Amino acid sequence: MKERNTSVVIIGGGPGGYEAALVAAHLGASVTVVDRDGLGGAAVLTDCVPSKTLISTSNSLSRIEVAGGLGVRFDGEETGHEAAADLVAVNERILELAAAQSRDIEERLQTVGVRVCRGVGRLVSPVRVSMDLVVGTTEELDADVVLVATGATPRVMGSALPDGERILTWQQLYALSEVPKRLIVVGSGVTGAEFADAYLGLGSEVVLVSSRDRVLPGEDADAATVIEDVFRRRGMQVMNRSRAAGAKRAGDGVVVTLEDGHEIVGSHVLLAVGSIPQTRNMGLAKAGVALTDSGHIRVDRVSRTSVRGVYAAGDCTGILPLASVAAMQGRIAMSHALGDTVAPLHLRGVSANIFTDPEIATVGYSQNDVDEGRTDARAVMLPLSTNPRAKMQNAQDGFVKLFAAAGSHSIVGGVVVAPHASELIFPIALAVQHRLTVDQMANTITVYPSLSGSIAEAARRLHSSD
Repeated sequence: MKERNTSVVIIGGGPGGYEAALVAAHLGASVTVVDRDGLGGAAVLTDCVPSKTLISTSNSLSRIEVAGGLGVRFDGEETGHEAAADLVAVNERILELAAAQSRDIEERLQTVGVRVCRGVGRLVSPVRVSMDLVVGTTEELDADVVLVATGATPRVMGSALPDGERILTWQQLYALSEVPKRLIVVGSGVTGAEFADAYLGLGSEVVLVSSRDRVLPGEDADAATVIEDVFRRRGMQVMNRSRAAGAKRAGDGVVVTLEDGHEIVGSHVLLAVGSIPQTRNMGLAKAGVALTDSGHIRVDRVSRTSVRGVYAAGDCTGILPLASVAAMQGRIAMSHALGDTVAPLHLRGVSANIFTDPEIATVGYSQNDVDEGRTDARAVMLPLSTNPRAKMQNAQDGFVKLFAAAGSHSIVGGVVVAPHASELIFPIALAVQHRLTVDQMANTITVYPSLSGSIAEAARRLHSSD
């Protein structure tokens, strides 16, 4: 472990940056974090935390709407209950929660001795960082180790420039004062699907424009089919094989034009067409840091760039756009740089979740990996509708799918589509990480009744199909 005089400068205070700062401080380094918008970065302030809070509110409304199917009646109502979202109050709570989380992170860093500077950082050389501070001054710091963790920003279309009022990125939604009457969502990846589902639950009429054959084209096909069926059943208009050419204001609404000339009229449009790394004007190329054609920073499995002493973590690397992965990259970078024990990043053990209703959680090898020969594994899929706890909760849509390696019978992947799938994926992730066999999972007693019982049952069926 290096001595206390080791200087670490971290550019960007998102999950990759602040988690790296904590590790570096623990290992005895002198740490400075320069951050432009607030600690926690986009994940806390404009992306992950706000969006999942919005989704939680939408899910609460959805539960009220389906309560009648569980035999619940409300005072003064014979057939059910109408609930509505006060979007001003909802968004105020979202932004307050995000700001509080950011303050908590800053206080934690300051407690362990990390210096936090508000401003923009760039490389003057591999061992020197220049900071343009919000107070109007410029400061340069010598560094033994530099970590770049500047994240990414929403990609926009030249023919559909956001105005923050009717044409919106997902970071601008929290300024809305009313639930959009008719929301057109352009893009059916994870971000598009989550917001389409959320605003449908909040009461919007939603049109989801998808350029592919189905929503969530990068996900498990069985899971995506379930979600698309739920979307349509709940009244969403899903337009597959429809590519947006542009969007423009039209009075108090918007018009989205498709490449085939078809026009869709709505009150608002949300652009969910990917993101771009924030790596421009940072002196990276001049310092010798290699970038990909897309502008992402090239890193290895211990977060090293092409320049000795310069590391990178998070969405600016393009490895996997998850806060959990960014945080792990940052921790790995500091452990490696400061001589601590370190294990390279292992993406097969990463759990991911899509916060639609129901949720989709995945870990390990996928159905595509099996179908395309990247792994030799057997699969079992168990419908959630057969689970007694799911029946009690009136959860009719979803399944558990497990993949077991041929020969060793170890669990190498899984998919859960269910309420709170983000919680249910954990035992499968443990099995993947520690190479548990289907018999070890099958012989572990689960609570009855529970949704997790379907995971053990799927493992038992994998054993019986051997």
